[in-house]
Amino acid sequence: MSILGKIFTWWDGATVGTLLNSWKNGEQVGEDSLGNRYFRARKGNRRWVIYKGSNDASRVPPEWHGWLHGTFDELPADILPAPRGWEKEPTANLTGSLGAYRPAGALERGGRRAAATGDYEAWRPGAE
Repeated sequence: MSILGKIFTWWDGATVGTLLNSWKNGEQVGEDSLGNRYFRARKGNRRWVIYKGSNDASRVPPEWHGWLHGTFDELPADILPAPRGWEKEPTANLTGSLGAYRPAGALERGGRRAAATGDYEAWRPGAE
C-alpha cells in the first residue's frame, strides 16, 4: 500500500498513527495463525490487535478474542489446552461477500421463490 494509503485508510491494515502508537506505547505479546499481531499497553491494561489485511473482527480467533476482552489475563498459548481433534477451525464472517448464504428467492439467485402453499390467505384492503 502506498504511503498515502497508510496515512489515510484504516479499513485495510493499520494507519501510520496506529503503528507509531503501538511502537511507542505498547508491547507486542503475540501473533495468531492469520498474522494478526496483539499488543498491550506498557502502562495500564489496554489491549488491541493490528490486523494483517482487512480489519474484520471475525478474523480474530476465539482464544485471542478472550484475551482481548479480558476474559483471562494469561496469553492464550500459556493457558489454553491444545486443540482437540474434533474441533473445527474458526471461519470468517462471509456476510457481504460472494461466499455469503443466499436462500431461495434472494435477488442474487434470480429473485424467484416457491409459490405459497395455501396455508394463509393474503389480506386485501376493503375485504372483510
